[in-house]
Order: sequence, then C-alpha cells, then structure tokens
Amino acid sequence: MLQSSRFKRIYIACGYTDLRYGIDGLAATVQERFDLNPFETDILFLFCGRRNDRIKALVWEGDGFLLLYKRLEDGKFKWPRKTEDLEEISEEQFRWLLTGLDVNPGIRKVVPPNWVL
Repeated sequence: MLQSSRFKRIYIACGYTDLRYGIDGLAATVQERFDLNPFETDILFLFCGRRNDRIKALVWEGDGFLLLYKRLEDGKFKWPRKTEDLEEISEEQFRWLLTGLDVNPGIRKVVPPNWVL
C-alpha cells in the first residue's frame, strides 16, 4: 500500500473523471478545474471514473510526475459523487478509501418495521 504519510496533503476529485487522461490531462484538470498548482511537491491528487473499480493518483515529485493506477479485481471504491469539487482528506481517510471504506462515514437513521402482533 502507498504510504500516505509522505504527502503534505491528499485531495480527492469528487464526481467523475475521465480516466483516459494521462499525466498531462490530469495535471490540466487540477490546474483548470480546481485552480491548484499540480507542480507543488508531495500533494497527492486522486481521481475516479464511472466504474468505481479503478482510480488514478497524480503527484509531483520535484523532478517529474508520478502517475499511479489501481484497479480492483473485485469490489468498488466508495467514491464521493455529491459534487464536482475537490475535497481534502486525511491520511486515515486515504487508508479507508484504499481498503474499500467510505471516506465520509455517516450514521444513517434506522426505522424499525411496523409489526403487528
């Protein structure tokens, strides 16, 4: 697993990203869509397509970009789809994401059924 402690910040691109993009396309997405500098060192940008079984990560290492790609053989990533924004996540949330958990866990209300005895 990728060591998240080496990154100053981790950003997740909510919504859908075209994973046919390579380094240049993803760097342009960071710069144009999110108004951030993709050349800032040790910042990890995460992207997910529509299938939810693969993600790409982009990081500038000072002398070049590193493009990472992960595809799950079984299962799907719990990717936030609520907006087209960029969300900063913690190291712990990054680990949750890579293990298949939701980065924004919540408590949902449980309504007991109406049983008649």
